[in-house]
Amino acid sequence: MEREMATDVAAKEKGEKRSRFSRICVYCGSQPGKKASYRQAAIDLGKELVERGIDLVYGGGSIGLMGLVSHAVHDGGRHVLGVIPKPLMPKELTGMPVGEVRAVSDMHERKAEMAREADAFIALPGGYGTLEELLEVITWYQLGIHKKPVGLLNVDGFYNSLLSFIDMAVDEGFISQNARSIIISAPSVKELIRMLEEYESDYEVNLVWETEQKLERESNLVWEAEQKPLNFVLLPDCSP
Repeated sequence: MEREMATDVAAKEKGEKRSRFSRICVYCGSQPGKKASYRQAAIDLGKELVERGIDLVYGGGSIGLMGLVSHAVHDGGRHVLGVIPKPLMPKELTGMPVGEVRAVSDMHERKAEMAREADAFIALPGGYGTLEELLEVITWYQLGIHKKPVGLLNVDGFYNSLLSFIDMAVDEGFISQNARSIIISAPSVKELIRMLEEYESDYEVNLVWETEQKLERESNLVWEAEQKPLNFVLLPDCSP
């Protein structure tokens, strides 16, 4: 709450547009891609986040589209949180790190931490990792684990094939029409951000999930139990 109030004050002082989001998680490639439009979209997205007073959560790399969007946000004076697994640091971190870098143990922890810190998600063009992260947060929304908007920045039709596949899955009965509405897509940064700001979902699912704190506590209990030796007690023979 205190951070949100501070963000409001800072935004007013800088004359920024006030957003419903404090932090947006951006998924994107650690490569720059072949088209200049992909790189420009990453820079434009970073600048739009700055203009709206939104901080960035991302995969922590300083190369490719990740590097471009993070530098744009950081250079504009907003907070940048990069979450990166320790084994990837030599590969994806070059030169000085941008903003705050939070090192985690593995990919699962990375994705959970990014999702926990963000108020919404945007996918720029990327490869396997970007798709995996994107589809996971869509699935989490479908299952009721979160209700944070998910957007696709469909630069030069990059995600047309993916959207066509999803529409086919709806037609074939594997995805409901309501669940299809989880994904928001637009070809330009300003249009996508506007749609995310205005997004109100009718999608509901009647599933109840354990809180993260309880799951973590139970996980620790299981871990402690696994460390203890098993003690077998010989029961008396009660056969007639």
